[in-house]
Amino acid sequence: GMGWTLLGAGLLLALYMLLRHGLRRSPPLRARPELRGRTAIVTGGSGGIGAATALELARCGARVVLATRNAPRGEAAARRIRTETGNAEVLFMQLDLASLRSVRAFATAFLRREPHLHLLINNAGERRDPRPPSLAPPDHPPWVAIASFAGVSAGGTTEDGFSLPFQVNHLGHFLLTQLLLERLQSCAPSRVVIVASRAHCAGRLRPDTLGRPPSGLLSTFQDYCDSKLANVLHARELATRLQGTQVTCYAVHPGFVNTELFRHTPLWLKPLFLPLAWLFFLDAAEGAQTSLHCATQEGLERFSGRYFADCRLQEPWPPARDDRLARALWEASERLVGLGGPGGNPSP
Repeated sequence: GMGWTLLGAGLLLALYMLLRHGLRRSPPLRARPELRGRTAIVTGGSGGIGAATALELARCGARVVLATRNAPRGEAAARRIRTETGNAEVLFMQLDLASLRSVRAFATAFLRREPHLHLLINNAGERRDPRPPSLAPPDHPPWVAIASFAGVSAGGTTEDGFSLPFQVNHLGHFLLTQLLLERLQSCAPSRVVIVASRAHCAGRLRPDTLGRPPSGLLSTFQDYCDSKLANVLHARELATRLQGTQVTCYAVHPGFVNTELFRHTPLWLKPLFLPLAWLFFLDAAEGAQTSLHCATQEGLERFSGRYFADCRLQEPWPPARDDRLARALWEASERLVGLGGPGGNPSP
């Protein structure tokens, strides 16, 4: 009867806890680097991995700018981090990566207000909070549940005419990085960290169709993977172009993190996936570890352009090591975001 049921439930719970404990390696405890006097930008810093990254940088004494789209959430996150760390130099600045106009406005405002920039953490993922109605997806067919389980948001097109995930994950960050590059160089040694994903393994990039949503059933999923391949290649080509400047860059896989994965899972599927998530996925603080490692660990300069996961150097999939593809992606990206000519200055 009831006793056996309770005993069974208790045993299951105990087994669950054991499994969860055994499966999740806790990140190694590292001494906090001293970042006083350094300025960092974290895109998408109002929640998830971004907020966890910003919190830790603030604890280390950095001046931290949370560059995120939603003003109330951004202000609240900055306030929370200031309170929790006692570091008053944490501020919000609005940035919507789905708008190249907003990226330019942010860069202009930042360069006018902030004399220094030492760390640029390109962390934001495709917009995950509710969209304006014009971008609302149609009623989800069941396969969308599968795609959303893989961490994918609904698609859509930006005001610039590009697919939403691709612009937010790659093109917006590409433009942002270019506009801030001079400041990073004048403050060198400095670093750029690009949050990619293991999903890059399923990416396919054709420079001539860049930024157009792929066709087919799992187009949003494909789009996400393509943008993550672009992230890894962006870091690779950026490193090549920055040789000798003391600005280095790194692509990271943050680990599969709870906060991001389930936002788009339909309600009826959540009970199935949440226990799995609890078992296998990291929390945001753990997910931030590899970004922090690449932002602050001494002696990584010789690995500029490379890909890290679990705070270790790893080899990405072969397409992500293709230098010709990296260069073609760079040139196509420059054209699409309206950067042209030698020196990469905005064309009139």
